[in-house]
Amino acid sequence: MISREPTIERMAIASRVLLQPFGLTESELGRALSLIAQHKVDDADLYFQYTRSEGWGLEEGIVKTGSFSIDQGVGVRAVAGEKTAFAYSDDISAASLADAAQTVRAIGAAAQNQRVKLPARQIARSRVLYSEIDPIYTLDSVAKVALLERVEELAKAKDPRIVQVMAGLASEYDVVLIARLDGTLAADVRPLVRLSVTVIAEQNGRREVGSFGGGGRFGLAYFDDAVVRHYVDEATGAALLNLESRPAPAGEMTVVLGPGWPGVLLHEAVGHGLEGDFNRKGASAFSGRIGQRVAAKGVTVLDDGTLADRRGSLNVDDEGHATQRNVLIEDGILKSYLQDALSARLMKVAPTGNGRRESYAHIPMPRMTNTYMLGGDKDPREIVASIKRGVYATNFGGGQVDITSGKFVFSASEAFWVENGRVQYPIKGATLIGSGPESLKKISMIGNDMRLDSGVGTCGKEGQSVPVGVGQPTLRIDSLTVGGTA
Repeated sequence: MISREPTIERMAIASRVLLQPFGLTESELGRALSLIAQHKVDDADLYFQYTRSEGWGLEEGIVKTGSFSIDQGVGVRAVAGEKTAFAYSDDISAASLADAAQTVRAIGAAAQNQRVKLPARQIARSRVLYSEIDPIYTLDSVAKVALLERVEELAKAKDPRIVQVMAGLASEYDVVLIARLDGTLAADVRPLVRLSVTVIAEQNGRREVGSFGGGGRFGLAYFDDAVVRHYVDEATGAALLNLESRPAPAGEMTVVLGPGWPGVLLHEAVGHGLEGDFNRKGASAFSGRIGQRVAAKGVTVLDDGTLADRRGSLNVDDEGHATQRNVLIEDGILKSYLQDALSARLMKVAPTGNGRRESYAHIPMPRMTNTYMLGGDKDPREIVASIKRGVYATNFGGGQVDITSGKFVFSASEAFWVENGRVQYPIKGATLIGSGPESLKKISMIGNDMRLDSGVGTCGKEGQSVPVGVGQPTLRIDSLTVGGTA
């Protein structure tokens, strides 16, 4: 069997799924873009998408929920200056394309008798970060149910105080095709899976919750017994630990953040502020600060969409640009912002492969992929031992951030009180309050244990959700406000 180059193979799959069943060819796509270009626009694109998704949920030993859905459609966009016109339809056809093109081109000034010759077709440069498998079919239904039942079996066996187990398994197969006004054609085939575990532990009438999970862009065979055991151990460990937790103290104090998922604070408090749309509008605390020191020495922050099999990675972004390894902050100096095509054009820089959208029914905007801080040279034990009185936070729940000021509020779902370098006891109800830019300057120790999260992140922005990754090493922040209950 002769295999094709992956980029060409993805184009063939996209054509087979998104064009051929509806009698469309690349010529029809060109005609729709030519119709838009008869008005004076700066940019335009067509975004075709087919998504098949499945979910299973177990509770009280029974698979209580199951879902399967198919969604498909096309989004048509025209851009003139800072203005965007957008139309979408779940009917993929030449007629729908023509109607949408006719609608969105109204954003540009009409030009009488303007004849348009589109640039020659060119296949976009792309990555090869994951396979084109459909993960839904990598396990049959019996095996999926058995997997969820195995989660409950392991969790219940861990400790008699585990009184309830909930588990969820999700799979998605996503095919996209992008055609741009500049002649670019791009396609991607995106598998995505996730297994989540939540347990409730009870002791003397007190109940506490623990959760864990993970996934990425691969098949369901990834969740072998070793992975499932790890997820269960983490979830049950968190619930049992919280049964012993005491009220969190309050006030200004040293805070140490653990590696991996605590990078969600970096994502929210810093990452969003580095997205191009906020900065071109002057709405971010980092606006106009390229080349300036915005963090302590040693702090290097990247957004990297090129990590193999990661939840936040993409072969091409949702505008047809290859993803990149973008250095945002290097040794404390602000180097760049994350750009989609619109913000890049207006800021006179190149796109960074961060144009993302939730679906064909949404417009793209600058979004993160996998955002993380590089490790340093400190032993994590040394960092915790440096705390005189403070909090060691190893896991986080929800949070809120104000992009303009950079101020954030985050709740720690797993944290410890530390005195004189020794962990004293777990605490509950700790809320971290601070400013992203100010916190970066207060980082005084960076661990050598940089770790990415297990593959659970979903980022929301302006009503759109996309899968992302986060990560960081153990970090010491010299002063943060901790809102507690004690």
